[in-house]
Amino acid sequence: MLKLYMTPGSCSTGIHILLEELELVFEAHIVNLLAGDQHRPEFLAINPKATIPVLVKDDGSALTEFQAIAYWLARKYPKAGLLAADADAAAAALELTGFVVGTLHGQGFQRLFVPEKYAAGPAEYDRVKRQGTDIVNQALAVVARSLPERGYALGGFGIADAALFYVEFWADKSGIALPETCRKHYRLMLSRPAVRRVLMEEGYRPD
Repeated sequence: MLKLYMTPGSCSTGIHILLEELELVFEAHIVNLLAGDQHRPEFLAINPKATIPVLVKDDGSALTEFQAIAYWLARKYPKAGLLAADADAAAAALELTGFVVGTLHGQGFQRLFVPEKYAAGPAEYDRVKRQGTDIVNQALAVVARSLPERGYALGGFGIADAALFYVEFWADKSGIALPETCRKHYRLMLSRPAVRRVLMEEGYRPD
């Protein structure tokens, strides 16, 4: 059985959504990041990077990194259409997913959520958070210009939508205004039954 190591409301929510969309049976293992579970020896034995999400496959091998897990799920279950077979369309999906994970998450929200990683001391936290907010707003503007007025990021629902949703969710919960096309995409995602189930399972109201 697949095992997902996850933290509710984190980037792993995107992978949780993909698993739910695929109707796969899996074990959910909660990693409490605030308590430092990611640094415990038993978790490091699974993922020495001390990060989530982690997907342990049926053969016991572990996949880490959002993009790699999403790609594997899409290619393992191609009938779901989570990633186009066409090389150009697939590359576009991976490009958007990479920008979301690397820039919006890795550079922007990281500064908002863990400013201590980027500051010499508490006196610099506000400056770091402002920098993070600027990065998020600029990156969301870039994404917004690429999104259609209606529908999902690249046509049908796919891995890029799951990635984009979790940062839209963070923006919403952080009081950061979403650009119009991002807001429409966020509302569209919230209308999906699988997304609503995942949010409820992770302890959030879907509206």
